[in-house]
Amino acid sequence: MEVREKLFTKNFTLLVLGQISSLFGNYILRLALSMYVLEMTGSAAVFAGILSAAVIPAIILSPLGGILADRADRRKVMVALDFLTGLSVLAAAVILEDVHGISAAVLQRQQELAVISALLIVLSVLGAFETPTVQACIPSMLSGDNIIRGNAAVNQVASISYLTAPVLGGLFYAAVGLQPVMYASVGCFFATALLECFIRLKQQPHQAFVRGIKGMLSVVWDDFLVSIRFIAKERADMLKMLVLAALSRFFVMGIALVGLPFIIREILGLGAGYYGAAESALAVATIVGSIAAGLLTGKLRQERLYLVLGAIGICMLPAGAVFLFQAQAAVKYAAIVVSFGGMQIAISIFSIFAVSMIQQNTPEHLIGKVMAYTSAITMCAQPAGQMVYGFLFDGFKEAVYLVLLPTGAAVFGFGLLSAGFFRRWAKNDGKQEDRR
Repeated sequence: MEVREKLFTKNFTLLVLGQISSLFGNYILRLALSMYVLEMTGSAAVFAGILSAAVIPAIILSPLGGILADRADRRKVMVALDFLTGLSVLAAAVILEDVHGISAAVLQRQQELAVISALLIVLSVLGAFETPTVQACIPSMLSGDNIIRGNAAVNQVASISYLTAPVLGGLFYAAVGLQPVMYASVGCFFATALLECFIRLKQQPHQAFVRGIKGMLSVVWDDFLVSIRFIAKERADMLKMLVLAALSRFFVMGIALVGLPFIIREILGLGAGYYGAAESALAVATIVGSIAAGLLTGKLRQERLYLVLGAIGICMLPAGAVFLFQAQAAVKYAAIVVSFGGMQIAISIFSIFAVSMIQQNTPEHLIGKVMAYTSAITMCAQPAGQMVYGFLFDGFKEAVYLVLLPTGAAVFGFGLLSAGFFRRWAKNDGKQEDRR
């Protein structure tokens, strides 16, 4: 009888606790910033433009983050990045307080937008290095099916932050304003850095940086070529998986990050508390999806994953259909929350299985770089999606069903079209298992 390896080791527990603290700080910060920008501008397009500009550095720098994750001490990298994140938010909060002293309202608004935009860009740069490092730690701490369970557990416990942060952040922001929320997030990032100090990872020989004749640029270039060759030639199906994830992200992120706050605040005219409650409801859905992914480990076959992708599109349809009829704002709000909640469950299951499949099929010395490309390629679609949906929601403010219904149909279509791809992936995986 096979004995299941322990999941919550000391290292994995510390990693999870650090992610809870870090994500809680991120959620309350981004909720407060989004509410602040929407209140200043009243435009989804402006808000989407700021978010999109902030994502671009992460896309460009993610490959370097992956190289760093494979060659440097991952624990030290995580500690340094979370500490720098806390310092960046602290500096921005202090600058925003000084800006409030300017008498000219127009100039004050411009400077505040500039500071917020700069902060989001800095956080994006730091995230480009931290995300592949954290993702590379999971398969180095766990093995086998525990990788899927570990990714599911990270999603579950991180969703605790996602569940509580929007409600608390919305109430906190409504009561005291932007700066105190920013200071609270600073404390969260510093706490994360402290927890990560106690993680102990085995130092691999390939993690040391090469010095001497080649120089740093040569090492970076060589690592880049090796990882690209692996994704593009040795495991070309991984590249297809990433493109598929990018296409789904284009639609889902545009709807979720831009559409949800815009619909609730600007179309339905509801307050920040309602938006916070909606975000918390989606957090519950994320927890449900993560638990479902853990329970489905070993049961949901890879060739059936296209059904989960199609379900994401189906779940979007009720959110658009409710705007075809005359209904009170509360009814539309409830329909949106339920619809987006179903979407969140489906996308959580899909994301956990997709990332775990990539991790399980990537050699240890390439895991950081491959995870970086996973983040970069999927994020490439995010700025485009946010910008497109920002303009779409502005343009179809009186008929948002013309945005939501076609999006749901498109994602459902992509799901059906991906059936053959997932069957081939499962077949190739079966052949590799036989060779082992």
